[in-house]
Amino acid sequence: MTDADLPASHGRMPDERRKRSTEIIDQPEQEVKLPPLFRVLLHNDDYTTMEFVIQVLESVFLMHPAEAYRVMMQVHGRGRGVCGVYPHEIAETKVGLVYGLARERGFPLMASLEEV
Repeated sequence: MTDADLPASHGRMPDERRKRSTEIIDQPEQEVKLPPLFRVLLHNDDYTTMEFVIQVLESVFLMHPAEAYRVMMQVHGRGRGVCGVYPHEIAETKVGLVYGLARERGFPLMASLEEV
């Protein structure tokens, strides 16, 4: 039995409607723009302990101990170290967490943002 043999009320779509339901509409591709990224930096000072810097790197930036140690040595030896690269809002939040933890423990640890 073919579509032509079926009565019109038997669920057949008219040819025009059948064409429309299978037609693909081309939409222009939308370009997704990624947010600007920022480096979070820690800065060396003469009072903040190396152990505290490692604790901050592990807790705020979720670094493994070996990576935290490497970044802490970068801060100590070069005067600053990169903790991570994030969109602006996340980077600001991380800087705020660093300042909060440092002030809570009485350290003058500085953190800053730098656009990538």
